[in-house]
Amino acid sequence: MTKETVAESSNKPDPLHPAYSVSNIQSKIRTLDGTKVTYSAWVKLFRLHTVAYKVSNHIDDSAPPAATSPEYAQWKELDALVLQWIYSTISDDLMKRLIDTTVARAAWTKLEKIFLSNKKARAAALETKFCNLTLTACSSVDDYCQRLSDLASQLADVD
Repeated sequence: MTKETVAESSNKPDPLHPAYSVSNIQSKIRTLDGTKVTYSAWVKLFRLHTVAYKVSNHIDDSAPPAATSPEYAQWKELDALVLQWIYSTISDDLMKRLIDTTVARAAWTKLEKIFLSNKKARAAALETKFCNLTLTACSSVDDYCQRLSDLASQLADVD
C-alpha cells in the first residue's frame, strides 16, 4: 500500500448514521394523544423505529458515553434527534409537560410515568366512562362501537 492510498482511505468521510435519513417522523409514528393513539401502541411503534434506525440506546437503560469520549459528540446529536422525534409525535398537551426535558431518556421515562402512574384511579375513571356510554350519546352505532373500542384500548394500557 502506498502513502497515497493510505491518505485517500483516511480522508473518506464517516458514513451517515441511519437516523439522519428520517425526514418525516409523523408519517411513521402517529401522534400520541392517549385516546385515539394509546400509549402502548405508540411505544410499540416508537421502539420499532428506534431499533430500525439504530438509536434504541437513547430510550432504554443504556448509559451514554462519557463526556470526554470521542463518541460523545455524535451521541449528543443523535439524542437530540430522538428527543425531536418524541416531541414531534406527542400531542400539544403532552408537549407542555415534557418541554423542559433535554435528554431523550428523560422524556421517555416522564411519558411512561404520565401514562402508567395512578393506574387504579385511571382505570376506575375509564371503567365509569365505558359503563356509562350510551348509544344516544353517539352519532351512530359505528361511533358508539369506536368509542367503546377506544376506551377498551385505554383500559388495556392501565392493565
